[in-house]
Amino acid sequence: MYLKKINLKNKTALVTGAGKGIGMACAIGLAEAGANLIIISRTQKDLDKVSKVIRRFKSKCISYACDVTHYTQIKNFKNKQKKIDILVNNAGTNIPEHFTKVQKKNMEYLVKVNTMATFNIAQLCTLKMLEAKNRKKIGGSIINMSSQMGHVGGPIRSVYNMTKSGLEGLTKGMAIDLAKSNIRVNTVCPTFIVTPMTKKFLKDKNFKNNMLKNIPLGRFAQTSDIATAVAFLASDASSMITGTSILIDGGWTAI
Repeated sequence: MYLKKINLKNKTALVTGAGKGIGMACAIGLAEAGANLIIISRTQKDLDKVSKVIRRFKSKCISYACDVTHYTQIKNFKNKQKKIDILVNNAGTNIPEHFTKVQKKNMEYLVKVNTMATFNIAQLCTLKMLEAKNRKKIGGSIINMSSQMGHVGGPIRSVYNMTKSGLEGLTKGMAIDLAKSNIRVNTVCPTFIVTPMTKKFLKDKNFKNNMLKNIPLGRFAQTSDIATAVAFLASDASSMITGTSILIDGGWTAI
């Protein structure tokens, strides 16, 4: 038998930004693959809806309403968990502004959410992973949600480019440091997807058409495309993949 299955039975996965969009799809996809879930978002109402879907797959689900930038709250919540095997570091945001018009407060907020919070959560979850005495045997997986904009530039996205490019570097450094513990670290880099966050940008027909021109496949990705890649990276099916990126961009970066 040469084909490794995506099987996450008896694994516990933590997903941030799990209330909507990509995070919701990833959480549900991991449950579909057999994992138990810990989901975090700012809105409990959203988490309750996702939890109901997750439980349909007979998976356990713990939810926690919290802003990912609240380090102490995340730390306290993490300490209460029995174990974490998988982290999907998905929470993030964007405030499009031309480089010459970037407001300092917006730049600092994007760095706080996309870089600092991502780093802090990854470190906290890694420490929890390492509490398992058999970690080297059972392995672990951290998936940082990046973007095609971590590999190429884009108009009115200089700060977003900066944070996602930094995430690519962080991922490579983490992968090297954690390899001896058999904890793999990778990024998933989507193109534009219709989610609550991107929907407002895609209402602009000119913007939408310009984006599609940059995607050779001629379509936007679906959240299920991202969830499938995340489930693959979370499982032993990708046991030799670490320190790299899966670009789900329809060929954008190939141009």
